[in-house]
Amino acid sequence: MTARDALAEAERRLAAAGVDTPRVDAELIVAHALGTTRSGVAAELDRDVEIEPLLVRREAREPLAYVLGEWGFRRLTLRTDARALVPRPETETVVERVLALVDGTESPRVLDVGVGSGAIALAVKDERPDARVTGVDVSPGALALARENAARLGLEVELREGGVDAAAEGWDLVVSNPPYVDSLEGLQPELRFEPAVALVGSGFHEAIVRAADTRVVVFEVADGQAGKVAAILRAAGYDDVAVTRDLTGRERVVEGRR
Repeated sequence: MTARDALAEAERRLAAAGVDTPRVDAELIVAHALGTTRSGVAAELDRDVEIEPLLVRREAREPLAYVLGEWGFRRLTLRTDARALVPRPETETVVERVLALVDGTESPRVLDVGVGSGAIALAVKDERPDARVTGVDVSPGALALARENAARLGLEVELREGGVDAAAEGWDLVVSNPPYVDSLEGLQPELRFEPAVALVGSGFHEAIVRAADTRVVVFEVADGQAGKVAAILRAAGYDDVAVTRDLTGRERVVEGRR
């Protein structure tokens, strides 16, 4: 099958499967199979390409990032699989706030609670090389993936097993994108493929605030949670509590200083 035919076939089948962006996904799958970029596909339309194994997985609503095995996050390309959540564009806003809040702090000590694939921790280290970044996670699989990404990117961060208690060790900034989904029911089918331990849960924002020995806390929150998390920070004595919207306009990041 030529790349031209593969694009048409993939778009048709992905649309039938209910994928929100069938054309974009088709182009990325074909580009991956060809070993080129999405924009480079146009020059390869007459080449033969095999996409069926990839297409079947995406047709079943497996996240595209897992199908491709890698995903872009800020300036990085991260290895991605079912050991950790897919790095999401809205989380890039979290990194922006972390970088802004440690600006002017020499060699800031930054802790990422629930490091997952390493997206936040590695992006911070990449853009603030002097930062001393630590990432903890309760999942050995996620930690292994984060270590693979750190080695692949040549970024030195400390990665170790741990959870909320690590926030008590003394930091300049603690950041976390903790589990905050009540249930997967009614949500995107793709979420069924992601680790539930990193998605479903409650009370983590408050637990981190209670434990944290830090000057600054930065959280990613779900839709409708910003006000509650901001109130938790104020009650714990944090000042300059602020909410930042992501690129879609949703209240996504809550921060506080003391």
